[in-house]
Amino acid sequence: MSMQRRDFLKTGLAGGAILGAPAIVKAQERFNWRMTTTWPAGLPFFQTGPGSATDFARRVEEMSDGRIRIRVYSGGELVPPFEGFGAASSGRQVQLHHGCAYYWAGKSFAAQYFTSVPFGMTFQGHNAWLNEGGGYELYQEVYEPFDLVPLVVGCTGVQPMGWFREPVESLKDFQGLNIRMPGLAGEIYNGIGANARLLPGGELFAALERGAIDAAEWVGPYSDRELGLHRAAKYYYSSGWHEAATSTEVVINRRVWDSLPKDLQAIVRNAAAACNITSHMWLEAHNADALDDLVNNHGVQFGPVPDDVIQALLEATKDILSDKAAEDPLVRRVHESYFRFKARHDRWQANSETMFQTQIRDLGHKILT
Repeated sequence: MSMQRRDFLKTGLAGGAILGAPAIVKAQERFNWRMTTTWPAGLPFFQTGPGSATDFARRVEEMSDGRIRIRVYSGGELVPPFEGFGAASSGRQVQLHHGCAYYWAGKSFAAQYFTSVPFGMTFQGHNAWLNEGGGYELYQEVYEPFDLVPLVVGCTGVQPMGWFREPVESLKDFQGLNIRMPGLAGEIYNGIGANARLLPGGELFAALERGAIDAAEWVGPYSDRELGLHRAAKYYYSSGWHEAATSTEVVINRRVWDSLPKDLQAIVRNAAAACNITSHMWLEAHNADALDDLVNNHGVQFGPVPDDVIQALLEATKDILSDKAAEDPLVRRVHESYFRFKARHDRWQANSETMFQTQIRDLGHKILT
């Protein structure tokens, strides 16, 4: 080997080592984060179990080979349940928060569209809008003033209307009714004469049992049974008008997110996506048995509300959404994007899911069972 070639290789290798050193150091950097949640300790689906906050933290740690470790705090353990958004926004004590976007309606009305829209799209359409219809880009824009990066990490699917201490026989039963309902649906209840209140999950049973509220919605049969809501009220209504999808989210402090190498950002995104589908599958697998148990073994009366109630709720929804979209340009852009996509998706769904449900499923059930 010539002297010139040896010198070139030596210089080149040394230079490569110098140039590569920052990348190697960056790749080996480790991150220890705190994540608060809105949920009570031990609550399945949200706090523990498949697709939950702790499952998200576990997936991130495993996929990153320990380069990111997330310590999860339940609602009230480190900060009050509804203050985690602000804590993550400041980034001083907390780097992430696990909750639902409609809890932050007081900070941005537009945020609610990213959880669920009353009379809106179900799991398929909602996630299609977020991922392929421009929804996620708007989601980022809405949270940008708060220095937060949002990620969808779960979905309940269609939720029942909720639990009532007394039966609902007509629209008149909502006059003065105290009901736990967050976000946009709470405003809609107010529009038909009810009094909506926002309470964290850990307070629902006690409030319903002692009559501080007359009605409450939570998630669905499995999760509602875990909170014991059937012991405080026996009338359970099925219409999921208010939350056809209900996405959960993780919000990450912007500075923390920007500090991550690209490979770790990809890991966090993919852990969130895995939790989104896993959580939905888990509830779909457990809700049927839970509902059977509630009806057959606990005396719960389950069924739809009268049509006049749904009609009034639909009219109130249209009025409120139209007014809010007219008041705020960002809300208008989110609103128009959502419903423009919904119109397209509805045309397909009418010829796929809906067609299957109305024409194929019932006939197949008769033949195959």
